[in-house]
Amino acid sequence: MSYQSVLRPGLFEGQTIIVTGGGSGIGRCTAHELASLGARVALVGRKVEKVEAVKAEILDDGGVASAHVCDIREEASVKATVQAIIEEHGGLHAVVNNAGGQFPSPLTGINQKGWETVVRTNLTGGFLMAREAYTQALSKTGGAIVNIVADMWGGMPGMGHSGAARAGMVNFTQTAAYEWGHSGVRVNAVAPGWIASSGMDNYPESMREWIRNLANFVPIKRMGTEAEISSAICFLLSPGAAFINGDCLRIDGGASQGSPIWPLPNAKNNAPYNGFHRSATPKVLSDS
Repeated sequence: MSYQSVLRPGLFEGQTIIVTGGGSGIGRCTAHELASLGARVALVGRKVEKVEAVKAEILDDGGVASAHVCDIREEASVKATVQAIIEEHGGLHAVVNNAGGQFPSPLTGINQKGWETVVRTNLTGGFLMAREAYTQALSKTGGAIVNIVADMWGGMPGMGHSGAARAGMVNFTQTAAYEWGHSGVRVNAVAPGWIASSGMDNYPESMREWIRNLANFVPIKRMGTEAEISSAICFLLSPGAAFINGDCLRIDGGASQGSPIWPLPNAKNNAPYNGFHRSATPKVLSDS
């Protein structure tokens, strides 16, 4: 099998696209879809075994990919990685700023080191990658950047460090879109809601039951798939989104709308889309 994208074959033929956090979850899925549409995908991550594994998957599927180890929180590392990607592939056309991470904790339980680590991962790293892509390549040729944030409207209780960083990334997206638009560079963001992704298996045992009940707080009464995020990312990178700049698309099944005091009836007519031929259900959900 191959990726069953809703977008036309060859859409990104000849383009080099960076996907940070490309070794798992939404990043892995997006890298596969981009490769299936003809892109040369540069997978960026901190763990060599993860990006190499996804590279091998893409090559096995007939796509083109390279693997790059980089800590996006370190300026020198980001500069060198972007330069290496440009030299290896002969250019750069787009970036998917997907790398991120956090740990669950109330605000009173977060020390300065923990706060700064999450902010550097989810805000500073995305800024550095976008800035280097722009200054080294996109400012000369045009292109697109999609920043992956989170559904943090109304606050993010239990993960306030991540919520603050993601809100900052949305504001950065708006500023970059305005400052870089004259160069033909569009910058947008995607805010995934509760997505059935491998990242759910990284949370502690105490959160398992909470994770399994998340679908009950979504109007369409299910979690999203990685492919439902990837398809939106790929669209925002495509020529069809040529007049979309500085926006943030919420992909959360409507969970960020309304109020928890409004009762949600049983849902129907809401079949998920999953074109990712290598997708797997997270253990926390498959064990329920």
